[in-house]
Amino acid sequence: MKRRDPDCSCDLMVVGAGMAGMAAALFASARGLSVAQAGGLGGIDFSTGMLDLLGMHPATQNRDVDDPWRALEELAHDEPHHPYAFVAQQDIRAAFDEFTNFLARAGLPYEGYADRNADVLTSLGTKKRTYRAPRSMWAGVQAMHKKLPCLVVDFKGLKGFSGRQIREIRGADWPKLRAVRIQFPGCAGELYPEHLAWSLTEMDVADMLADAVAEHVREAQAVGFPAVLGLYAAPEHAPGNSGKGDVRPGVYDVLARLQSRLGVPVFEIPTLPPSMAGLRLRAAFETFLQPAGVRMYPQKLVSEWERLADGDFRLHIAGAGDGGTEAIVHAKGVILAGGRFFGKGLVADRHAVREPLFGLPVLQPHNRAEWHRDDFFDPRGHPLNRTGVEVDKRLRPLSENGRPAFSNLFAAGSILAHQDWMRAKCGAGLAIATAYAAVQSFLDR
Repeated sequence: MKRRDPDCSCDLMVVGAGMAGMAAALFASARGLSVAQAGGLGGIDFSTGMLDLLGMHPATQNRDVDDPWRALEELAHDEPHHPYAFVAQQDIRAAFDEFTNFLARAGLPYEGYADRNADVLTSLGTKKRTYRAPRSMWAGVQAMHKKLPCLVVDFKGLKGFSGRQIREIRGADWPKLRAVRIQFPGCAGELYPEHLAWSLTEMDVADMLADAVAEHVREAQAVGFPAVLGLYAAPEHAPGNSGKGDVRPGVYDVLARLQSRLGVPVFEIPTLPPSMAGLRLRAAFETFLQPAGVRMYPQKLVSEWERLADGDFRLHIAGAGDGGTEAIVHAKGVILAGGRFFGKGLVADRHAVREPLFGLPVLQPHNRAEWHRDDFFDPRGHPLNRTGVEVDKRLRPLSENGRPAFSNLFAAGSILAHQDWMRAKCGAGLAIATAYAAVQSFLDR
């Protein structure tokens, strides 16, 4: 049988389509590298849209972090094998700046303080500590910090979001917070965030919503809504929008319209996943990375690989159905950024955790009984949550002999061992920082 030629030849193949995969594709393409990317459903779609850097350290003490940069120094000292310890702090800063500058150009600006975390109101009424938040949420950060008179609006039939619950949880330290439940214009029965967001791509619906809320504003100096104020970050993200004729508005168009009609700042409150904020992030990447030269294979997995005589990789992209090869990519280097179990960067059976593509060794407890502690809320966390691929200081995965498996294979994001990003509240920061460092290591090579 004739050997099939590659469909794509590139400098770097990014395996994964979550936050780390998108960040790696962004950083690599910005440096003039040709990039291909493949991956299944990533964690981006289920994110709140916020970019955490480090929200808790030490996690065993549940100690909230105000200054994440000082806490990063402490973390590197306390946990020298943590992936953050392999990235210089100036590189983490540069990574965040480049990442958020890209999002701003893509119509999805972020806000935050210079060197400290901010508290963002959540749909449960709790405070989420984060480093950068979408601008659509920032008026809420300021309102909560200053304890301004504020109104939270929710909708009859929308599950997982209760203005009354937010008021009950936050009322003790935010006495001028009120809540109201209204009927969403033109909708009845059970409601879903994506349906509401789609409805608000029609400005007539936004106007009717403003009219329904106006009588409840009274002394409020800010109004919060569930994060459904538009399906896309900007009009150009909407499929079919060509800049001519009827163009659907983006979230900041809807936000501006509501603010104009209500006369006070308006902000979004993140909903339970999957959230519009996460979907907007994915839309921004997919809209702007492809014109930058990134060859994308969305919702496709890399199923096989070969090492060529010159050290390059030949990777097979699986098709739908029977899993046959849909495309072949010839790459000079690879970044593994498929996450853990959700992104299929790792897989688990009843006995062990495996890295399914390259067969890399995975740091994990010796037996299945040690994956979890007896107490679900054990302050030490569960050992399984620190499992992953071990790497050297250049983020090259290690083989069984403790040496890099390949000189041109790198890893980034939550697939990395020695970290529990959920408890430390550092998921996005870990993804962005290690993706930046992995791309730089490939370039240095």
